[in-house]
Amino acid sequence: MNELKRKDLVYPNLSYKIIGCAFDVHNSLGDGHHEKYYQRALAESFRQNNINFKQQVYFPLQYRGKIVGRNFLDFLVEDKIVVEIKKGNRYSKKHVNQVLEYLKMTNTKLAILINFGSDGVSFKRVVNFNS
Repeated sequence: MNELKRKDLVYPNLSYKIIGCAFDVHNSLGDGHHEKYYQRALAESFRQNNINFKQQVYFPLQYRGKIVGRNFLDFLVEDKIVVEIKKGNRYSKKHVNQVLEYLKMTNTKLAILINFGSDGVSFKRVVNFNS
């Protein structure tokens, strides 16, 4: 595979593969399905494209050594990129804050927030500048 020329993106080749999988899923399934079905289809697309991933990765929320909450990442791809999927046509501040928190918890550099909506697939790249 040819290397991409852009030097300003974090993990550009892997990001494009992930986003390509999301478009493939939406093109095949269409819109209007539950988020969990898109998640299952995206996992299958990752497998078919030889993308290593972990699904529903558990990260506890701790306060002074005690677990006070549970977080589950939709995907952690190649231990580098957090992938969080949503259903809808818009992103909310809550969605962005969620992936920013996941980036801090995992100490990874990049998250991709993917929306499966009636307008198609949209995505946001969220960078952790503190990692």
